[in-house]
Amino acid sequence: MQKKLHIKVGDQVKVIAGNHKGEEGKVMSIDRVKERAIVEGVNMISKHVKPSATNPQGGIEKKEAGIHISNLMVIVGGTAQRTAVKVEDGKKVRIGVKSKEVLK
Repeated sequence: MQKKLHIKVGDQVKVIAGNHKGEEGKVMSIDRVKERAIVEGVNMISKHVKPSATNPQGGIEKKEAGIHISNLMVIVGGTAQRTAVKVEDGKKVRIGVKSKEVLK
């Protein structure tokens, strides 16, 4: 079963644990089964690519690897905060716990 996550694609997040602690970036994709997210510019790896028809040169590519959801925190109003869900005008909206600011 897939777990309900506190981040969504497009969120600005901060890494709060691990080798990339303190780095910030935008969530590009989420794997709900493995509970991992790919964050732009964070957790870069070098991937060796064989020459192919689309890439005749081959070589070493730099790309983002997944980072566990528990190591990420959403940035609301310039600070990393936990999120909560609140009902406003009959619609559920995510808010920052400390600032009470609504996430877009």
